Amino acid sequence: MKNILAVMVLIAAIQVKAQNPIIQTWCTPDPAPMVHNGTVYLYTGHDEDGPNSFFNMLEWRCYSSTDMVNWTDYGSPLALETFKWAKDRAWASQCIARNGKFYWYVCCVDKGTNAMAIGVAVSKNPTGPFVDAIGKPLVTGDWAYIDPTVFIDDDEQAYLFFGNPTVFCVNLNKDMISYTGDVQEIEMTEESFGSPSMKKREKGVKYKDVYVEGPWFYKRNNKYYLLYAAGGIPEHISYSMSDHPTGPWKYMGVIMPLQDTHSFTNHCGVIDFKGKSYFFYHTGMLPGGGGFNRSSAIEEFTYNADGTFPTIKMTTEGVKPVGTLNPYRRTEAETMAFSKGVKTEQNDKTGVYVSDINEGDYIKVQAVDFGTISPKTVKATVASALRGGQIELHADAIDGPLLATINVPHTGGWEVWKTFQTKLLTDITGTHDIYFVFKGWKGIKLFNFDYWSFHK
Repeated sequence: MKNILAVMVLIAAIQVKAQNPIIQTWCTPDPAPMVHNGTVYLYTGHDEDGPNSFFNMLEWRCYSSTDMVNWTDYGSPLALETFKWAKDRAWASQCIARNGKFYWYVCCVDKGTNAMAIGVAVSKNPTGPFVDAIGKPLVTGDWAYIDPTVFIDDDEQAYLFFGNPTVFCVNLNKDMISYTGDVQEIEMTEESFGSPSMKKREKGVKYKDVYVEGPWFYKRNNKYYLLYAAGGIPEHISYSMSDHPTGPWKYMGVIMPLQDTHSFTNHCGVIDFKGKSYFFYHTGMLPGGGGFNRSSAIEEFTYNADGTFPTIKMTTEGVKPVGTLNPYRRTEAETMAFSKGVKTEQNDKTGVYVSDINEGDYIKVQAVDFGTISPKTVKATVASALRGGQIELHADAIDGPLLATINVPHTGGWEVWKTFQTKLLTDITGTHDIYFVFKGWKGIKLFNFDYWSFHK
């Protein structure tokens, strides 16, 4: 059996494994990553399922990872209903930590002005729950006020940028829920952003590039970066750099050129994590995806020696793990590297769990480190109102060596949770990908899945 495992590992290494988009259970546009205490938190929008003809978005979602491949779903800790003044369009956002709290800046329609506005929610936990910090918009009054990005400089001054098709900026106070001075419009020229502002552009003139929306602002090695969606429709990603947080800016060129991403928009975010640099963006590459059904993706990259960006292109492979998962601790079923067919749900009692499980669906968990001594058993906590089914655990491939089969009976309801334990059929040590493959009657929902763990 050990020889079989070794062969399967080799086959898995040769095969190309799709990992982008990184979330398959929901459409997750406008990714905004944040690194905090050794964890990456990813804040996204949510394009509602279905053949949408506009950006049908009612909430924001949150995920986390410590290895860049397995992402835990925290559901929706923030929605339009959080803001009594909000009317519609839960569009792009970004969260930042300060003074032991987390401030989540969003944009949506203000009932008072009937135009887009920037709001701010606050929480003591990066995964929420979040509440409206001030009970009104932070900035309001213009349809151009969308896509906030926030950064705290070394001197503790915080900046909030936003805007389409012009870039605006406000200087946030230390409380992060108010600002000093007026809303500043950042001057656009061909030298700074590839073209003048929309109202100053001359028809028929061919410019280097065109700022559109989705700014992402940060600092690295005493240089300020402003990345943004550019080029009109469809959008690519370009950037400008500066020696000062509010400019003057210098246009630097294209980072992610146009590709067949199935999405006419793009929205990026950049972080450094565990010594590597990552570029987040969105595509319409999920089954049923498109311009109004977009999902987050990631590419690893290396800055050029002078701090400029290389060209970054979309891949389906995604990134490699920078850590491992401990199988001997309770692991939420909604922690996954890839999945097929399943969804997630949440409620106040259980939290988030995996749902909509049907015959042939699966969850992949990557880089699971079993150590040098094989576990003996595996547990799963599940619920079924119908006939149940089975969970097959395979190593390194959907049809890889069968480690165990957990039989799931009728438990009494879709949220009547019961834990079932079974012995492993074979030993497993070292680091492997584990596939939870769901079996049962075709054409019906089988069960819900809350969490799992291995035991020695």
